[in-house]
Amino acid sequence: MVTDRRRFLIAGSAGLLGAAVGLRPAAAATWETVLNGSFSGYPALEAAWHYRYPWGSDHNGTARMYGSASDHNHVYLEGSGVLVLRASRISWDEGNSSKDPYLPIHYHSGALHAKQQVVISDQFPQWEVRGEFQAPSARGTWPAFWLTGANSWPPESDILEYKGDARNWFNTYKNASGGWSNTIVNVSNPGGWHTYRAWIAKVSATDADIHYYLDGNWVGQHRAANFVNKPMWIILNLQMEGSSGAPGPSGDTFYRARNVYVGRSRA
Repeated sequence: MVTDRRRFLIAGSAGLLGAAVGLRPAAAATWETVLNGSFSGYPALEAAWHYRYPWGSDHNGTARMYGSASDHNHVYLEGSGVLVLRASRISWDEGNSSKDPYLPIHYHSGALHAKQQVVISDQFPQWEVRGEFQAPSARGTWPAFWLTGANSWPPESDILEYKGDARNWFNTYKNASGGWSNTIVNVSNPGGWHTYRAWIAKVSATDADIHYYLDGNWVGQHRAANFVNKPMWIILNLQMEGSSGAPGPSGDTFYRARNVYVGRSRA
């Protein structure tokens, strides 16, 4: 575990933008890096991540997730430190997803969830979750990089989510009113490398504030109600169709990630 010293908002221009919207740096605290460099090779990948979703192979779209230490058809590494998730359309009937809304399976694809969970608490009041991604945005493609409750739902925080067009959805559920908060940002060339980041800070016994960034620029702040002391999975997945429209691509779809990082302050 690597430690250093950080302040409430970091990363140069992101900190300046945070100050511009009225944030105040907190006193320096011990900073711990808990996930970094996990795409350097398969031993590092499998030490830090589990294959598929935490609950299995299916979710809310038409892709079924495949992947294991012996199956890298849909989850694999290329080059230096780049993870690839590949969705391929299938031509046979594989039944329906086992998860609501129980759509027919049209694709095989890939997902990972981190062994390290995010838990906002008195001991770990601030978290940073970020990564660089080349995301597909064609109709029927639904890539995501997100946090979701390990023991209950909500909470949920979507740091990257494209739903069939060039808009990224930064989402938080639930907010103080009991609903969704959405910051929707038009992204030039989502298929190029962009950095997506969430800075999460405990603000009360039950709530946190989440600040979302795209390419180092602050884009929104959401109040995350009842997130404190709720363990959350970190998930990377390439789902298809569903909320991203249909029909999806007839060929392969690729979602690439690098430099995925998670750190936290220790009070």
